[in-house]
Amino acid sequence: MEFAAPPIAAERLRAVGAAIRTTQLLRFDYVRPDGRLPEPHDADFTAPLQVEPHELVTWAGRWYLVAYVAAPGSWQIFRVDRIHPRPPTGACFPRRQLPEPDVARYVMTSWDRGDTPARWQCCGTALVDLPPDPVARWAPGGSVVEHVSPHQTRLTVGAWSWAGIAGLLATFDADITVLGPSELVDACRTLARRYSRATSADATTRYRPSGVSTGPWHGSA
Repeated sequence: MEFAAPPIAAERLRAVGAAIRTTQLLRFDYVRPDGRLPEPHDADFTAPLQVEPHELVTWAGRWYLVAYVAAPGSWQIFRVDRIHPRPPTGACFPRRQLPEPDVARYVMTSWDRGDTPARWQCCGTALVDLPPDPVARWAPGGSVVEHVSPHQTRLTVGAWSWAGIAGLLATFDADITVLGPSELVDACRTLARRYSRATSADATTRYRPSGVSTGPWHGSA
């Protein structure tokens, strides 16, 4: 159930790629998850970011920039479709050792990578009793993964139907707590009733393929 992100302007990819290729500091504005660029008078306005760009990774229909940020001195992942580059800085930086040799895996298993909810017909949120990394790895594109604790993750995910979200949550094979909306709660209850009926004794004995013996099976040598 991948949902591609909006297309990225070619000049934006070229600007980010050029900064990586020439090892020049990249300065950019980072738009809000709703796509709006905060103005200086907005409460959530932040000054342009300046990072050391190292790698571009595409995954689940999205482009990500892996960069080192001098302040606070850590590796971060940015969604390229949210990057608005400023003019080239001309300032070079020395390349660093990446946080993980397999940079694609690093992006896929990182929960804090600037993702935003895709525009599905239905969208719901649940707590999943799993660490954030595996949830980030297997959640479909267009999901938002948030760290709650080392053993619990908040997942916002979409689908064409509420039953689709309920089924997707079940694929994590972990306990979940549905946070909303009420339509997702109802869909999970409906799915639970269907599975309960499907595995009841009456259901398993009601259907028996013709020609199938109920006694011990004796195979040929």
